Formats: sequence, C-alpha cells, structure tokens
Amino acid sequence: MSSTYLPAGLPAPSSGPDGLAEPYWEATRQNRLRIQKCQGCGAWQWGPEWCCHECHSFDMAWEDIQGEGVIYSYERPHHPVHAALVGHGPYIIVLVELPAYGRVRMVGNLLGDPRQTVEIGAKVSAVFEPHDGYTLVQWKLG
Repeated sequence: MSSTYLPAGLPAPSSGPDGLAEPYWEATRQNRLRIQKCQGCGAWQWGPEWCCHECHSFDMAWEDIQGEGVIYSYERPHHPVHAALVGHGPYIIVLVELPAYGRVRMVGNLLGDPRQTVEIGAKVSAVFEPHDGYTLVQWKLG
C-alpha cells in the first residue's frame, strides 16, 4: 500500500517559468503553508501574482499561515485525468476557503474514503504529502 494519497507517475508541479511560486513550494517541503500578503494594504492572496489584487501594489511578501479552513466547494471525479490515475478513482477535490486570511481559497484533495459525504462548510486542515522533490498540500476533515 502506498504511503501517499496520489499514485506515482504524476508530473511534478512547477513554479512556472518566472519562479514566482517557489516560496510556496519551498515552504511545503518544510511542512509549512505560505501565501502572499500585500505590504501596502495587508490583503492576502492566492495564487501568487506580482501585484496585489486589491491595491495593485508590487510590494508583496510571503508569509506562513495556519492550514485551517472550510470546504467551499468540491468535485468527485470518477474518470482519470492523467494516465497515472487509471484505477484510482473516484477521489475528492476540494476548494478550501481560509477565513482567517481574507477568504483566500486553495484547491487540494480531501483525504479519506472517496465515497464519503462531503459537507460544504466542514472544517478541514492541511496535510503535507511528500513526493520525490516536492510536497503537495492535501486536506483532512477536522
């Protein structure tokens, strides 16, 4: 049995050609969750951008946050979206809202029984799943 939720063979995530998301991936490899915060107006944001979504300042910083939120939405795919996922469905993808951080929303898998009942508003916490060279953020109830 695998020690990870996702099977081997999936492509590794990328920081993009500009490397903007590297502080996020660096933090996940250390079991920390980090998102951007504007140093001008204090707004939190995810995904990473060069400027603030609120005030358009370029004075963005990366700050560690607590990985606690609520399920905002979810999807239960039954069909594999990648060859490595053949035979591994269904699974649950959740959109998690982080109320303490400006209602930022992040996507990840919900760990546990893929046929479980999913409740909008249920509390979840981040779980760090190490892979070869990167770490994914998954979510668990509670």
